[in-house]
Amino acid sequence: RPFVCSDCGKRFKNSTMFLRHRLVHTGEKPFTCTDCGQGFADGSNLTLHRRVHTSERPFICSKCGKSFSRSNHLTRHFG
Repeated sequence: RPFVCSDCGKRFKNSTMFLRHRLVHTGEKPFTCTDCGQGFADGSNLTLHRRVHTSERPFICSKCGKSFSRSNHLTRHFG
C-alpha cells in the first residue's frame, strides 16, 4: 500500500481513496449544494442531500407503498 497518511498513518491502496481520506484532516468540502450552500467532502453525500430539495424518494416499500430517500431508511422500515 503505497499511500500513507502523514497525519494518522492510515494506508491506502490507491490515490483516489487516499485523497478522499485527506479531506478528513483538512476539513475541505469541495462539493457544495447549489440550493442551500451546504458543503460536503464526498460527492455521494451531496447526491443524497439533494433529495432534501427535490423530494426524490426512489426507494419504495413493496408492501405498503411508502417511499424513502435513502435505501437504509427502507431497510429500517422493514425492521
